[in-house]
Amino acid sequence: MLLDIQEPGQAPAPRKRETAIGIDLGTTNSVVAIARGGAPEVLRGERGRALVPSAVAYGSGEPAVGDAALAQLDAGGDVVTSIKRLMGRGAEDVAALAGTLPWRLAPGEGGMARLDVAGRVLTPVEISADILRALRRRAEDALGGAVEKAVVTVPAYFDDAARTATRDAARLAGLDVLRLVSEPTAAALAYGLDKGAEGLYAVFDLGGGTFDISILRLQKGVFQVLATGGDAALGGDDFDRAIAAHLLAGNGPGGGALEPAEARAVLLSARRAKEALGVRDRASVTLPGGAEAEIDRATFERLVRPLVARAIGICAETLEDAGLAREALEGVVLVGGATRVPLVAARVEALFGRPPLADIDPDEVVARGAALQAEALAGGGDTLLLDVTPLSLGVETMGGLFEKIVWRNTPIPAAVAKEFTTYRDGQSGMAIHVLQGERELANRNRSLARFELAGIPPMTAGAARIRVTFAVDADGLLTVSARERATGVESAVEVKPSYGLDEGEIERMLYESLEQGRGDAAMRLLAEARVAAERMILATRAALRADAALLGDGEGARIEAAIARLERAAAGDDRETIDALVSALDDAARPFAQRRMDRSIGAALKGRQVSAVDAELGA
Repeated sequence: MLLDIQEPGQAPAPRKRETAIGIDLGTTNSVVAIARGGAPEVLRGERGRALVPSAVAYGSGEPAVGDAALAQLDAGGDVVTSIKRLMGRGAEDVAALAGTLPWRLAPGEGGMARLDVAGRVLTPVEISADILRALRRRAEDALGGAVEKAVVTVPAYFDDAARTATRDAARLAGLDVLRLVSEPTAAALAYGLDKGAEGLYAVFDLGGGTFDISILRLQKGVFQVLATGGDAALGGDDFDRAIAAHLLAGNGPGGGALEPAEARAVLLSARRAKEALGVRDRASVTLPGGAEAEIDRATFERLVRPLVARAIGICAETLEDAGLAREALEGVVLVGGATRVPLVAARVEALFGRPPLADIDPDEVVARGAALQAEALAGGGDTLLLDVTPLSLGVETMGGLFEKIVWRNTPIPAAVAKEFTTYRDGQSGMAIHVLQGERELANRNRSLARFELAGIPPMTAGAARIRVTFAVDADGLLTVSARERATGVESAVEVKPSYGLDEGEIERMLYESLEQGRGDAAMRLLAEARVAAERMILATRAALRADAALLGDGEGARIEAAIARLERAAAGDDRETIDALVSALDDAARPFAQRRMDRSIGAALKGRQVSAVDAELGA
């Protein structure tokens, strides 16, 4: 290790600041920024544009990224757009959607989804890395030197797999990720530090592919997320599809379904119409085959009103999760290009009762916040970001139940532990199944990882004490460990799945947990009753085998009959009957259990002085 030595009384040399950039890796557009002295600056291209379209064109040479890729899309080239929608998704997740997506899936089963692009097989991680390389080059050109460190933003609803995929893409692009920051948190960081704001704020983030709403407390340099909600399948892309479907309904080609290249061209035209309608009352587009079509703002707002209503409904639920009335908020921040739609801003203002803050460009605010955090991390700043987990994390327990350990909206970084025990006598191992979601039953949630704690010494069921610890770091990445407390036997897994939740699965989990909560609760109670019945049966049969000599006349037959009735009931769905027959078996076996206890006490006291026993008991 090298030491920096100085003469007595000499002031220490100033700490060298590393160059670190902030990157908003978006579904539709991406932005890169740098902060100097607490002042963020978006880095622009040759034409002064901040936005780099998140599009990559592949051919015989180097991939073209951004506007150059979109130019090839206009010409019918092989261009990949909206790749962020596939980050963290598996091949099986995407295969069911292949007919509706503007991509060709490469053949193969399991693992990460792969695309067939211009004769090459590419993963979403590799394609995203090409976008990140272009952003890195822009930064290096602007700064006149090498850039190797970055803070990269992700949607608040990105799961562990999608966050890991984003970090891997940055690594492929030659970037060391100092931290992954949720997009709404980055936006609040930009407003909080740039405007000196404090108090409670809502961040309404409607981007190209996802919608997030976060409620944050900003106080003395600490940014704490109180609650987050969202829809991982709602964004500006969905507005584009609504426009495209409307235009094609009366003007589409007569040949039936569009070719993938035609579909991409129509969506691009719809996006341009949407952007034009943000400032004008009418817009015209050219459809495949050369047909011209027009759409006015009133028609556009009618088409997207249900989508906007979904976002507004989620906002109201998130306020309720945070336990806040809208009057408690100091302001509402708009983030994402889709918030430029006048209807969106109007509905946000109506819900929160105040005009939203949009004086920082909604397309740039996330990158600005990321740049501020990058400067703080590279230069030792004291800004503290406290994010939350978007979904609960836990393990599967007996009966197929989901036991939550880290609850949704828990501040991170966090480490939470819970104790479990063995189910059967002599059990020497425990399989641990890590899950993510909000449903009561394990098979209704997303599987993240499995590992085994082996080497547990044989003990009576329930004697072992196994402590399972979930550690979620500041990036939202998860490590799970299990330790048997008496022996110190330990096992752990760093959860790094090759794919994760699909675009709408997180949102679906949350809605189903609300809509089907009663049904889930009933099924959980039934599963718990079945587990209790099985434990009772196992314990009773073990006692019968060990001490059959203590049974009275006909007592064994009565207990076996009670066991048989309970087994039949446990195979059914009547929880009340199961509970009643557990009690009936307990009643039938109680005299036998009492004789076993009396014998055990008698054996323990045999041959001992009464005075010695009294002394031990404190008599």
